[in-house]
Amino acid sequence: MTKKVKDPFAAREAQKYDNPIPSRECIIELIEEQGNAMAQRSIAVQLQIAEDDEDHREALRRRLRAMVRDGQLVRNRRGAYGLVGEGGLLKGRFIAHRDGYGFIVPQEGGGDLYLNAHEAKSVFHDDEVLVRVSGMDQKGRREAMIVEVLQRNTQQVVGRYFKKDKIGIVEPAGKRIKKQIIIPLESTKGVKDGQFVLVTLVQQPTKHNPAIGEVIEVVGDHMAPGMEIDVAIRSYQLPVGWSAEVNKELDAIADHVQEKDLEGRKDLRNLPLVTIDGEDAKDFDDAVFCEKTKTGWRLFVAIADVSHYVKSGSALDEEAYARGNSVYFPGRVIPMLPEKLSNGLCSLNPKVDRLCVVGEMTISAAGKMTRSKFYSAVMHSKARLTYTHVGEFLEKGEGSVPVDVQPHIQELHKLYQALNKSRQERGAIELDTVETMIVFGKDKKIENIVPTKRNVAHKIIEECMLSANVAAAKLVEKYELINLYRIHEQPSEEKIEKLRGFLGELGLRFAGNDAPCPKDYSDLLDRVRDRPDFHIIQLLLLRTFSQAKYSPDNSGHFGLAYKAYAHFTSPIRRYPDLLIHRAIKASLLNQHAYEDANVMADVGVHCSDTERRADEATRDVTEWLKCEYMIDKVGKEFDGVISAVTPFGFFVELKDIYVEGLVHITALDKDYFIYDPVRHQLKGEKTGLGYHLGDTVKVRVDRVDLDDRQIDFGLITKKKRKDKK
Repeated sequence: MTKKVKDPFAAREAQKYDNPIPSRECIIELIEEQGNAMAQRSIAVQLQIAEDDEDHREALRRRLRAMVRDGQLVRNRRGAYGLVGEGGLLKGRFIAHRDGYGFIVPQEGGGDLYLNAHEAKSVFHDDEVLVRVSGMDQKGRREAMIVEVLQRNTQQVVGRYFKKDKIGIVEPAGKRIKKQIIIPLESTKGVKDGQFVLVTLVQQPTKHNPAIGEVIEVVGDHMAPGMEIDVAIRSYQLPVGWSAEVNKELDAIADHVQEKDLEGRKDLRNLPLVTIDGEDAKDFDDAVFCEKTKTGWRLFVAIADVSHYVKSGSALDEEAYARGNSVYFPGRVIPMLPEKLSNGLCSLNPKVDRLCVVGEMTISAAGKMTRSKFYSAVMHSKARLTYTHVGEFLEKGEGSVPVDVQPHIQELHKLYQALNKSRQERGAIELDTVETMIVFGKDKKIENIVPTKRNVAHKIIEECMLSANVAAAKLVEKYELINLYRIHEQPSEEKIEKLRGFLGELGLRFAGNDAPCPKDYSDLLDRVRDRPDFHIIQLLLLRTFSQAKYSPDNSGHFGLAYKAYAHFTSPIRRYPDLLIHRAIKASLLNQHAYEDANVMADVGVHCSDTERRADEATRDVTEWLKCEYMIDKVGKEFDGVISAVTPFGFFVELKDIYVEGLVHITALDKDYFIYDPVRHQLKGEKTGLGYHLGDTVKVRVDRVDLDDRQIDFGLITKKKRKDKK
């Protein structure tokens, strides 16, 4: 039964159109009265548009589509039209994909929204936008439409310059920005074809027009040594220089510890504290010592007192906050603090006095921390030891460890054994992953990629640092200090469900139902450690994890199985550690360093973001270097293992080289391959042949694209097997 709908704007529509249909306002009022989404046919019936009136039906169809386009209506998966309502507008951040489309991460939380390539033309990665949900795409994802760009966060772009016809263009470097930047020829600064340049945007992109830029710096030639880092620094806008204000503050700091600095500090200069780091380390921010007690040990972890030199609100502090952390590239470091501090006064160098904050912990014979306290002190490191020398001393009785500190190293080893046993009982997840190191030859060209080796010395220091971080978190929790915890949230039910599906195919049971605890992960890893597919199972377990982050709200650390965890041990290179130091020192005076939890939450988001930025930049450089390493290996064959399976092909990691590349689905057998996300396989529809995660294959290097950081493999031979089901 239809209802006569009166259009309050009928006269206006009649003036605009020869054969008018009801106005947008009328349509909105109709759907609002209906109380739910309406199909186009139902709207037409209610508006009394006859079924055989094709012209008015087509006009209605166009109007409804236009209303969706303009964010006035939402079209659901069934094709029905509904009101957006007050909650329809969402603020979010655009995350770009290398293929042109992207996703909107809502500011209020919740699932990401898909942004198609056409909508994404008008924005760069990390721009802040206002969007409406416009419906669902073919994959059932919520799709967004940009209503307004709230903040443009890309003002400069680094990329390679090329002259085409009568204009210049810049192809942006990296994976996030795939929009060409138009460069008028009068704005090129004499750059040569193929060189890397830094451009400033004089016009942002729209859906119909590309971005326009002006060259402000010629970075250098394409394959010049170290160019990959210079490009990453500019691509990720990493601060590298120091302001005049920072240098002025540095000049006012004495080059050595002053007598006045010792006031109120505990004197630990006779305590045999030592540093243990890598051979190439230049900054030493932690020193350790432990002594046997009747019931266990007393552990001292001394950390450089950065907060003594970097005062809250100073230029040094503002710069450290902006950087958030040091960035460690292969062969180069972008420090959070100037060298005078990071390699000098705040580095616990041997045989010199240094100011520190000490965590003193009482640990039982069973490896349980029973008491802890913190205080400011002055120390005098007795030796600068390396992981290699300490490891050789403990494992073989060899190594260059001074005789006078050898008994203390042996006691540290006994403490580690107790802490490690406690770690296992706690159920902390211990992953056996392979980390690699890039070895450079002449002219800073990559010579080799080798796995890094961890020995018992690495593990000793790791357990000592974990203990100090836990003690710091307990102090923050006990005194309800406003500060940052390092949190690692439990894996989502969706990821756990997918993992269970894969493990079930292997005949493996995973305890814990929808919310497995860390001990469930550890128990599973122990059961499969001797299996040939252990590496793959571990990889999939790791992929269920969320990223750790900083927050003033403590939700524990899932991976380490701690109820409370914070970062205290590296204030030279991490800003959150510096905040913890200030909070601890203020608490010693019965004061609070910070008062606003909302501000601290924003600081946590910022520090988490700078950490991600550093990770992405170093990953970008590493991928560049790996591609550079493979350029002269095009046409050569290698053995590898399938490390990931996707709908468009599978990735293969080469054995003993630690380089990954793609075998595209078009390079496989002449068959139609179906992607099975549960079993992590591509299965031939006709042959039943599958390419599974963990399969051994032989591949040929077909193509290396340095600019896109992409390596393409051709398949030579593979392990064939028919699926069981």
